[in-house]
Amino acid sequence: MQPTFARDERTPTLITSVSRALAVLDCVGSASRPLPAKFIARATALSLGTTYNVLRTLAHSNYVVQDSDGFVLGPAHPALAADSGAVALAQGRAVLNGIRDELRVATYLSRYVDGEIEMVDIVDGPLSPRVDLWVGLQDGAHATAFGKQILAQLDPQSRLDYITRHPLEELTPYTICSPREFLRRLEPRPAVTVDLQEYALGFTCLAVPVATSSWLGALAVSFPASGARGTLHQDYAKVLQDAATQLAVVLGVNPEHGQGQ
Repeated sequence: MQPTFARDERTPTLITSVSRALAVLDCVGSASRPLPAKFIARATALSLGTTYNVLRTLAHSNYVVQDSDGFVLGPAHPALAADSGAVALAQGRAVLNGIRDELRVATYLSRYVDGEIEMVDIVDGPLSPRVDLWVGLQDGAHATAFGKQILAQLDPQSRLDYITRHPLEELTPYTICSPREFLRRLEPRPAVTVDLQEYALGFTCLAVPVATSSWLGALAVSFPASGARGTLHQDYAKVLQDAATQLAVVLGVNPEHGQGQ
């Protein structure tokens, strides 16, 4: 006679390893940036050794991917498998890491979506601190190099509509607040846009376009205003332009400048 096992619906049998894996995936998936293993261990209350074992298993199946800054969701995770754009952004982070490591500057990727400018990713480090985005992009994008670059790519009517909805607030003494002057500078669609302490005192920012048939954005770097000038600005711009070409490929379409989503 086969033994029978009473089933208690109130206390189901749990598989500890599965619970741990789900906890780690939830932690990684809820973060906007890569998470180091030590942070994940603290957040999930798992030992560091257990956390490494779980991450190693998840990475083997491509549920998470490790880059130089930590772990992010991988292409096998259902949230990304259903969204090829998210996978592309995860792959594009390697390009941003490359810029930061080569130039020793903070790197930013932003885009234009539904009439607004949004930040997609920022890569920085102890030797390349980011600019403190103390003002939201809805109120301060006009003072940033990446905001200018995105607006420069829009058609004149869309550009005018944006600054009508987002007044040009004075963030520093160097911010361009005149709509006429602001539009005049963007009209030539400059290949490289510059923020000379317009958003934050003490920082300069350069940006180049990242545009495809389905993506309109900008790739930018920031550095101390007392740092690189002249020829070095040109060197930075060349690195950015090469990286923007790589990003356009990663995002899935050949580069082309045009209207955003």
